[in-house]
Amino acid sequence: MLPPAGSRVVFLHAHPDDETLATGVLIAAMVDHGYDVSVVTATRGELGAVVPGPLSHLEGTPELVGHRLDELAGALRELGVRRHYFLGTPPARVPGLPPRTYTDSGMRWLDAAETIAGPGGEAGPDALTSAPVGTAAADLAAFLAEARADALIAYDSHGGYGHPDHVACHDIAVATSAATGVPLFEVVSEPLLPVEGAMEYRLAEYLPAVRAALGHHASQLTVQGDEVVHVGGQRQPILTTLWLSAPQA
Repeated sequence: MLPPAGSRVVFLHAHPDDETLATGVLIAAMVDHGYDVSVVTATRGELGAVVPGPLSHLEGTPELVGHRLDELAGALRELGVRRHYFLGTPPARVPGLPPRTYTDSGMRWLDAAETIAGPGGEAGPDALTSAPVGTAAADLAAFLAEARADALIAYDSHGGYGHPDHVACHDIAVATSAATGVPLFEVVSEPLLPVEGAMEYRLAEYLPAVRAALGHHASQLTVQGDEVVHVGGQRQPILTTLWLSAPQA
């Protein structure tokens, strides 16, 4: 079970927009129920493709990062999150060390239906997937200590759809939980369901908040009613039900 209302909970996500797509309803619900929610984002989504249209010119440019940071800030406001940091930036950095930027690793689709992702060829030396797990985990542990976290929520081993940065976040979260003793709750990927002991959360009442938050991520997706259309044209319902694995520590 999750810790009681009023507890301090940290969400770890890979890129701007993941916080809303994967866990937006849970974040909104926890904020509404009095949890102290923080979000740590590992990368700035530097290699993200851009929805065709008025923002297309941002793709592959340095300006994309600033735009995605503005999108993220808007989405977090809609969800009620007041504490957000990037992994590698104090306080999500080992004290005494200079700030570090973990960058987007990129990805490619492994199936014709474009539902399973794998590593891309663009990852550079600063990419999240190039960083030693222990280094990134130490940065996250520093934040958990500063936040006096009672729980950590991150991806499972599949990372939702196999994105290498999501899988890296899973590995980082597992190592951090083991080192700090902070319980880790994993968001169960749909292809892996059912999972024994997983807790189901039906949170449709928070759909309006999530829809509004997703609307800020216009470079990455388009909101159409209760669905999102991703940059590659994939369409899916806005997530209002999710499962969390039993805690690990």
